[in-house]
Amino acid sequence: MARMAGRRTLFAAPVLLAVTFGVFVVAALSPFDPVKAYAGTAGLTASQAELDQLRANLGADQPMAARWWEWLTSALTGDLGTSSVMRQPVADVIGERVGWSALLALSAFAVAVLLGTGLGVLAARRQGGWLDRGASSLAYTLEAAPAFWLGLLAIWFFSVRLGVLPSGGLTDAGSDVVTADQVVRHLILPSLVLGVSQLPWFFLYVRQGVADALQEDPVRGARARGVAERRILLAHGLRSGMLPMLTLIGSRVPELITGALLVETVFSWPGIAAATVQAATSVDFPLLAALTVLATAAVLAGNLLSDLLYGLADPRVGFDG
Repeated sequence: MARMAGRRTLFAAPVLLAVTFGVFVVAALSPFDPVKAYAGTAGLTASQAELDQLRANLGADQPMAARWWEWLTSALTGDLGTSSVMRQPVADVIGERVGWSALLALSAFAVAVLLGTGLGVLAARRQGGWLDRGASSLAYTLEAAPAFWLGLLAIWFFSVRLGVLPSGGLTDAGSDVVTADQVVRHLILPSLVLGVSQLPWFFLYVRQGVADALQEDPVRGARARGVAERRILLAHGLRSGMLPMLTLIGSRVPELITGALLVETVFSWPGIAAATVQAATSVDFPLLAALTVLATAAVLAGNLLSDLLYGLADPRVGFDG
């Protein structure tokens, strides 16, 4: 396990370097001018000399490779630079928001895994039944439903029509104190929407895996010996059927991140979505590079986690093979 994790870490380093360099290349080719974005309305009346001086102060007059190298060497020492659009250190921008994004993503992931696994097992146990047909039809429908559309639909039904859950934000209107009760209430809708948007893949993988496992010879032999169906389902069907689902965890991380950005925007959740959009449209090099590295690291960590879980669940898989 340690050797595999070490190899993956060594592999991650050049990947992250390439990703950050790509961010600066794309930003350099962008039609947006970071100096005008930084100056805002004041840039409309500023002289060319003032804009050139501001460009020099921001380091935007340097070649793209020089800007990337300067950012990289500073980042390796812990200095991620200063966000030109947020007017504060990049580390502070991320630190204030990443915790809320992580809370939303983890809550949604738990919803997707638990509901997807439970429905998948029940559907596989009675293939062709009303639950199997209904859940499968719903899963295929949700696969095509954008996360932001599900969010708007949830707001209309639960907030506008029923009035039982808040429509967005982190706290109640007029409240300047963040309490656990308010956070939980405001977290329910976005986490459910994001979790439901990821649920179809977990459901379909578990359903197919458990259904295939229940058709294997060991299961037939256990049934012939009179072993209880519940024990067969939990001891053999669920364990064997979960193996394909474990490999899905890593591949769903990019979709989870993308969905989280959309859901955060719809529900005004104070995560990194707004910072990401502003960094991209304003060509905020330091913030954009740091957020991209963070997202890439999350994807690589998700892939490593899925491999570790698969190896732990199936001893036949060697970690160091």
